[in-house]
Amino acid sequence: MKSKKPSSDSSKKSDNSSSRINKSPKQQRKNQERHAPKDGGNKQTSRSIKPSLGLQVGKKNAGTQVTDGERIQKVLARGGVGSRREIEGWINEGRFKLNGEIVKLGDRLKVGDYLQLNDRVVHWEKFAIQPTRVLLYHKPTGEVVTRRDPEGRPVVFSQLPVLTTARWISVGRLDINTSGLLLVTNNGELANQLMHPSTQVEREYAVRILGDVSEATLEKLKQGVELEDGKAHFDAIRFFGGEGANKWYHVIVSEGRNRLVRRLWESQEVIVSRLMRVRYGPVVLPERLKASTFYELTEKELDLLFEFAGLVRNEPLVSKSQSEPKNTAPRKR
Repeated sequence: MKSKKPSSDSSKKSDNSSSRINKSPKQQRKNQERHAPKDGGNKQTSRSIKPSLGLQVGKKNAGTQVTDGERIQKVLARGGVGSRREIEGWINEGRFKLNGEIVKLGDRLKVGDYLQLNDRVVHWEKFAIQPTRVLLYHKPTGEVVTRRDPEGRPVVFSQLPVLTTARWISVGRLDINTSGLLLVTNNGELANQLMHPSTQVEREYAVRILGDVSEATLEKLKQGVELEDGKAHFDAIRFFGGEGANKWYHVIVSEGRNRLVRRLWESQEVIVSRLMRVRYGPVVLPERLKASTFYELTEKELDLLFEFAGLVRNEPLVSKSQSEPKNTAPRKR
């Protein structure tokens, strides 16, 4: 997968190229060389950050699958009701009933079971067969990653197709002034695994800064600086070209703290004039994917993403005619 500076063209067409998951370090290096947005006609350098593709979490043994039902939190998380951690909290609070009895952690759902949440029936069967979908959305600046905004600003979820049996969950967030790759899925378990701090999934950003930065400052940012919420650092920094006032860099971080990339640069009194995420783990922003449009991962690409996340994909395949349409134009706000 490749990426470049988003085109100013407002066309809503989406990219249909064959693969969005990097399969080898060699392929990634080739793709990464095209990530940096061009600026003012300046020629960008041919070097790029070499990303680490080692799986951050171990693969689970498919042979350990339990056949007498699935844990409640797993089924509901897959359907997008909430993350597994959230649902486990609801179980501990006694908010679930299974066949009239208060649910305990470890209880499993089997065919014919009657599940209630806050005394309201949960039609969990549709979640048990919910096929996983993952969209690569190119978020523009000015949109917020929320379902409703009290200030009336445009929200990313209004640009996505409507789900009939679940809801979209964003994998991480981007602030209103940051553009680029945003993963969304209807599988809460997959989203939680990709976001969990223990996985340390790499996020790569293209950053345009104002002025020059000394080697000493770059080294300090790699070694780590103290922020208000603790020490942080860039895993890698690579100069990507630019002359005059504006310079482009690519940086990699392995945690999702709020506005981390901006705050690291600002700690050294460096002004960030543009910020765009170009990679999340093995998923790279497609080169031809225009702002406010999305691409849906294929079955093969989903298998690769599940493997990266250390999850076993065990769900029925559905034909395109059975699911919501793919790569549709964004809905009107």
